[in-house]
Amino acid sequence: MTTIARRQCKPRRDPGFSLIELLVVLGILGLLAGFVAPKVVGYLGKAKGQTATTQIDSLRSTLDLYLLDTGRYPTAKAGLSALVANDGRTPGWNGPYLGDGTVPVDPWGNAYLYALSDTGLPQITSLGADGVTGGTGDAADIIR
Repeated sequence: MTTIARRQCKPRRDPGFSLIELLVVLGILGLLAGFVAPKVVGYLGKAKGQTATTQIDSLRSTLDLYLLDTGRYPTAKAGLSALVANDGRTPGWNGPYLGDGTVPVDPWGNAYLYALSDTGLPQITSLGADGVTGGTGDAADIIR
């Protein structure tokens, strides 16, 4: 008998894992996922809210550049689109003021709302995850 044939005839000493051992490991992994998943989802919601706040602050800075060039903030009718396109009636417009030429949407895919307050200052709002006024948690409005 050759050496190769002898090696093939030897019984295996590595029996592998039993079905019960595999089920125990899968159960432990399921429990860990059950504890970790809600935390991860919570952090994702917080991150989107922080991203919206940062984008709004950036848009407000861009509106200040618009103010410096034109002497006023865009009207509520013109909205944030005044930062990317000149209506032809705004003297001193030196845009587009946003790098890619488009107005960003909030992290949930909704358009930012633009208005002028009674004092004439701009107000930018994200309606949160639900896209409607009001709400709590991820659905809370972000107004700056």
